[in-house]
Amino acid sequence: MNRRRISIRQELPLLVWLVFVWCALWQDFSPGNLLFGALIAVVVARLFYLPPVELGGRFSIVRAVPFAIVFLGKVVAASCQVLYLAVARGPKVTNAVVAVQLRSHSDLMVTATGHVISLIPGSLVVEVDRSTSTLYIHGLNVRSGEDIVSLRKEVRDAEAALIRIMGTREELAALKQEVGA
Repeated sequence: MNRRRISIRQELPLLVWLVFVWCALWQDFSPGNLLFGALIAVVVARLFYLPPVELGGRFSIVRAVPFAIVFLGKVVAASCQVLYLAVARGPKVTNAVVAVQLRSHSDLMVTATGHVISLIPGSLVVEVDRSTSTLYIHGLNVRSGEDIVSLRKEVRDAEAALIRIMGTREELAALKQEVGA
C-alpha cells in the first residue's frame, strides 16, 4: 500500500492525545510512563495508519460559547420530545432515514457535524458517505416532507455553525457566499 508521508507536525496532536490517554488509563503521569506512552503512541500511529485530520488553524470562542448554549437547549428540548413520544405515542411514531449532503468535504467537519446531530436525542447518524460528504440520519417522528426539510435544515445549520467556529478560511468564505452574510 502506498501512503502519503505525514509530517511529525501534523501527527503531533494525535501523538500527544495518545500519550495523555495512556497515562490517564494508568493514572500515572510519571516521566517513565510518559516516555513509554510516547513510544507506544509512535508505534500505534505508524502501525495503524489513519489519514491525517486537517485542522483549519482557526477556532472562534465567540461563536463556540453561544453554539454550546443553543446545543444544550436543543438536547433538553429533544429529550422532552422523545419522552413525550415514548409515553404518549409509543410504537405509532413514524421514523425515516434522510440523506443530507454537507457543504464541507473535510473529515473533521463531517465527523463533528455527525457527532453534534447524534448527541441530540431523536436523531442518529446511521451511515456516512465520505466520498460525497453525505450523512444518512435516522430521524424520530418524521411524518411528512416538511419534517424531512426541517431535519435537513437542522443538520446543515449545525454544519454551518461548526464551520463558523472551526472551519477553514475557504469553507468560511464559501459559507458566506452561499448564505450571503
